[in-house]
Amino acid sequence: MSDPSIISTRISVIMPCYNAANFVEEAVNCVMNQTYLDVELIVVDDGSTDGSVAILQRLVTQHSPRLILLHQDHKGPFPARNFGLKHAHGGRIAFLDADDYWTLDALEKLAASMQSNHADITYCGWQNVGIGAPGTAPHIPPDYSQMDTAAEFLRSCPWPIHAALVRREVIDAVKGFSERRFSAMDYDLWLRLYAHTQKLVRVAEVMAFYRWHDKGQISKTKWKQVLNALQVRRDFVTNHPERIAHLSKDKVLELSEGFLLGEAYRSYWQRNLIDAQQLFRRAFVQGLWKTSDLKYLLPALLPGILFKWLVSIADQPKEKHR
Repeated sequence: MSDPSIISTRISVIMPCYNAANFVEEAVNCVMNQTYLDVELIVVDDGSTDGSVAILQRLVTQHSPRLILLHQDHKGPFPARNFGLKHAHGGRIAFLDADDYWTLDALEKLAASMQSNHADITYCGWQNVGIGAPGTAPHIPPDYSQMDTAAEFLRSCPWPIHAALVRREVIDAVKGFSERRFSAMDYDLWLRLYAHTQKLVRVAEVMAFYRWHDKGQISKTKWKQVLNALQVRRDFVTNHPERIAHLSKDKVLELSEGFLLGEAYRSYWQRNLIDAQQLFRRAFVQGLWKTSDLKYLLPALLPGILFKWLVSIADQPKEKHR
């Protein structure tokens, strides 16, 4: 590691914060009380207006110099994470949002696994919590090192932003987060990191918790997230052909372009019609369909109120039989 200010065993946690007054103290204390002792926390306030800054300033007085507070104008979480990375001194990097949390031994277990397995990335299980969460069952991701990792990474984002520990040098090698596709830049980072290093190790425990709430999370804008996730798949396929050379052309298309129509149907059957209509429209315009899809795609080209009315008509016979 060439930079003498980087301490190889230290873990730097980067935490963007925007209007998280209800949760940020719990998130900070979760980091400060980790059983892994050499941890620094860099919080980047992203222009909060809800009292988050006052809370963070109080916490800085308690935890300085381990807690560093930075500020930026409201630019979003990925520019904030890149800004935080510039001030990090750890040889290992983890990301935690201001409304999420870990078990207190999460970093210790991730770091131990990284060290013993000579890995560049260690990852763990996670669980959705909070009102409105789309399923709250604990999830242990598969051992990707024993699978076709490229295919699995194209199939879906392998883990959320806070369920991994990454060596600093590999993040530097891919130049941190891209800021082009706002709601899928964590997925974009994992794909680009996989293209750079295949040294992945799983810790098969749920140690990361993703909190759902009503404070404007990116995760709730589904159709935009799908389009951004489609683009990062396309970028990976275009920029790293060596990683998918073993896959057939049809398989690559299924895992990349097929994702859009698959998510459109998923939203449709869940009667999430706003997302379904947007995604059907994009699939139609981009020619990602077969003749059998047209009975769903063509109604989606109508104004939203007519699309919903047609779906309600289609639902009526089912309701009569209930």
